[in-house]
Amino acid sequence: MNMLEHDLARSRMSELQAEAEAATRARRLYVARRAVRRAERAARRAARANAAVF
Repeated sequence: MNMLEHDLARSRMSELQAEAEAATRARRLYVARRAVRRAERAARRAARANAAVF
């Protein structure tokens, strides 16, 4: 019985670790996309400012 409990606990721990890794990847992707959107807006603002000068 102890071996079965050990296997079950190890399986659960690996599931939790996989979930944590997926959450970390999702968070990094969200942050990266937000940074890209911010950079695109900044580039558009700079282009408009440049066009307004000329």
